[in-house]
Amino acid sequence: MLHLVTHLRSLALLVILTLCISASSYGQTGVIKGTVTDGKTPMPGVTLRIENTNRGAYTDAQGRFSLEVVPGNHTVLISFLGYPPQRRTVTVIAGQTTTLDVVMKEESTTINELVVLGSRNRPRTQTETPVPVDVIDIRRIVADAPQVSINQILNYVAPSFSSGTQTVADGTDHIDPASLRGLGPDQVLVLVNGKRRYNTALVNVNGSFGRGAVGTDMNAIPTAAIDRIEILRDGAAAQYGSDAIAGVINIILKSTVNRLNVNVTTGANVTSQADDNMDGQTVQTGVNYGIPLGTKGGYINIGGSYDYRNYTNRSGPWVGAIYRTYPGGVDKTDSFLVANNITRNDIRMRAGQSKLRSAQLFVNASIPLENNAEIYFFGGIGYRNGNAAGVYRLPHDSRNVLEIYPLGFLPEIHSDIYDRSFAGGIRGSLGEWKVDFSNAYGRNEFGFKVENSLNASLGKASPTSFTCGGPIFTQNTTNLDFSRRFDVLEGLDVAFGTEHRFEQYQLVAGAQNSYTDYGRARKIGVDANGHDILIPDPQGSVNTVFGPDGTPRAGGAQVFPGFRPENAIRATRSAISAYVDVEANFSAAFLLGGALRFENYNDFGSTLNGKLTARYKLSEHTAIRGSASTGFRAPSLHQRFYSSTSTLFVDGVPYEVGTFTNDSRPAQLLGIPQLKPEKSKSISAGFTSTFGKFNLTLDGYFTHIDDRIVYTDQFSGSNADTASAVDKEIYQLLSLANANRAAFFANAINSETKGVDLVLTYSTKLGRGTLRADLSGTYSYTQRVGPIKASEKLKGKENIYFSRASRIYLERTVPREKVNLTLSYNIGKFNAFLRSVHFGTVEEATNDPAFFQTYSAKVVTDVAVGYKLTPALKLSIGSNNVFDIYPDLVANPANTTNNQFRYSRRATQFGYNGRFLFARLELNL
Repeated sequence: MLHLVTHLRSLALLVILTLCISASSYGQTGVIKGTVTDGKTPMPGVTLRIENTNRGAYTDAQGRFSLEVVPGNHTVLISFLGYPPQRRTVTVIAGQTTTLDVVMKEESTTINELVVLGSRNRPRTQTETPVPVDVIDIRRIVADAPQVSINQILNYVAPSFSSGTQTVADGTDHIDPASLRGLGPDQVLVLVNGKRRYNTALVNVNGSFGRGAVGTDMNAIPTAAIDRIEILRDGAAAQYGSDAIAGVINIILKSTVNRLNVNVTTGANVTSQADDNMDGQTVQTGVNYGIPLGTKGGYINIGGSYDYRNYTNRSGPWVGAIYRTYPGGVDKTDSFLVANNITRNDIRMRAGQSKLRSAQLFVNASIPLENNAEIYFFGGIGYRNGNAAGVYRLPHDSRNVLEIYPLGFLPEIHSDIYDRSFAGGIRGSLGEWKVDFSNAYGRNEFGFKVENSLNASLGKASPTSFTCGGPIFTQNTTNLDFSRRFDVLEGLDVAFGTEHRFEQYQLVAGAQNSYTDYGRARKIGVDANGHDILIPDPQGSVNTVFGPDGTPRAGGAQVFPGFRPENAIRATRSAISAYVDVEANFSAAFLLGGALRFENYNDFGSTLNGKLTARYKLSEHTAIRGSASTGFRAPSLHQRFYSSTSTLFVDGVPYEVGTFTNDSRPAQLLGIPQLKPEKSKSISAGFTSTFGKFNLTLDGYFTHIDDRIVYTDQFSGSNADTASAVDKEIYQLLSLANANRAAFFANAINSETKGVDLVLTYSTKLGRGTLRADLSGTYSYTQRVGPIKASEKLKGKENIYFSRASRIYLERTVPREKVNLTLSYNIGKFNAFLRSVHFGTVEEATNDPAFFQTYSAKVVTDVAVGYKLTPALKLSIGSNNVFDIYPDLVANPANTTNNQFRYSRRATQFGYNGRFLFARLELNL
């Protein structure tokens, strides 16, 4: 009901504002028309924007544009990546057309795109912003680079961004967690067209980077629908709200019209480490087309993609015993292999990227009203099916049933991921103020299925596939924003607004056979469908079923037991906020800005955060800049209400681990308090310069976070006679939950992150072509500071509350340093692309010192060449990791789980798929 009321209020306010803005903006208009060229040929896709308004346009395939505006003097901002931005002043007369022709001169400057992120006021060039902002032109990247998904594109382009494909990490195999400036996936805010994007429903609780965090799935947005991505590398919670501690990523959707773009990329990993030297076959098809709406610059742009990605496998043949006979556990592997006509290579798991099928469709539209007002909307739907493997269950294992799998089995986690989003609003002018009213809705559903598995407690009657339930996350955000430029000083920009956000987190239980231990269960009734209601009964059961090795068979679906009815929950919360953002140009050289934001959550209270920014131009081409801010991140509903039981491997040993909420009985026994927000303090300082054909930005930063939320290691009780009463009660509670260990979310630590980012760009005419060079690098150092905030009952057990492995996940599983050098050369119908990325060292996240290892730095090189077969058709071929570079092998054989994890599955460096060869065909009409 609350959700429905929110929507009705938003709709009513939208109608009222539409009438007000339309009435206030009614009047006669004029038109600005023209053509943009590079001096010889038309330039499609150039951005033109009317300064201090939201009116803008893109040039078409012939380089032409048309803008309808109110009469008067206007400044037109013209920008295109790789060319200097221009400002042109024109006078528009009512009912008449003003001609504006523009020549972009690439050879006179370097890359300095106009950006809107980082300020709620007027756009600025990258070297004029008071905080660092990167601009990633997706059109150029997709045309040249081997990567096709957003996370992998950014991982190789933006040094401060890190993301890697995970393996044997449950749902995290299907959604790549990402980091900005060394912080967590949930400490970077993602926007689409400047509006908050919802988080994924999945919380990462297995052994991977981002453990315990909830991120945003940018791969759910098709690259075919994206124009560019802006990355704000600075704390911005005072401007944009929760999660923006590390920065903000703003995805700008395409708005071109009358242009058809079809992009087909196919490839595979051709590498010495793959079976038959090839796997990971990939096909991505992207389509984009825009349709003009009316005669005033309206549009509807539609982009979609279909992706096929096969799995890769870098495990080795199983080392050690494969088949034992009992009693005694006698190794009979050799005779077993001969009798079944198989080899050790047939008994292995899949260590590598998961198998995916994905389809997305996005739309972006604008309907102009009178005098620069517009109604806009955007959003999309998506579906992804994933297939990831677990650890192989051997024939003699108690988790196997020989009558079903005489050779053992490799269980698979399948995912069905559904995304849907829709945002709409109206923006225009109310008097001298620009106003933007919007409502953004998003929902992510993550359904788990288990295939090629069994519930061993059912014996040979067990099914081999299970429906395991899963999480659903819904978010609805309503914003009302005002902004205005005052003609005082050298310009005073003021923005303020309000936001209401509603969130809902839901856990859906799986089928009964996915979680029940039938060998140790007791019937307590019958449900409405006539099915037995069973609960675990480890003390009184007489039906215990024993496996081939003589130990009791495990209950629940192997690899991922389903969510239980007691895990199922539907939790909601709402937050309201208000902000003000001011930028004052005291002179042409000195800019000072400040932002203040108040937020109130109905579940934990209020927070007030602020930010100060400054930029001073030492000369026309050189400036210094800096910022200081406070920030926060609200604990996610996932972290507050997620609970489950699943098989986790700790240093190669499987445990049935239960995750319990902070208001559960185990949490109360251990004294673990309710979650509270993370709070941060950030400062940054930098230098920007344009000298000759070079652009340089150099920025240092420091971020301190208090009460950082972590996912604890596993606590276990004891039933020994000498155990304490608390340990005995924990043991009984865990047994009832079919778990032998328990983990929680807790505000366990404080952390500090410090680092420096460098970006240097260069562009020049070389011979008859154009050479472009980009050099960028980052160094980021994160560490826990101060004592571990263990509860009173856990004093002396801090190594469980926040363990050695947890510290490494936080500090060292992504590279501290990354350097990127990219060279591209265009001449006539040809282009060439070369990129080398240095990935720094990472460490193995483990609690066992015998397994600890530092993996050395590596350099990965990408190459590509392209040729225009016709003006509309281009063919590109190339390679990611052309020299087939792999991370270091795991040094301790005992840490490889019988040779299955030859490369670390915990450290996120650049993956271990090896060389990838691709071919791409691009059609532009």
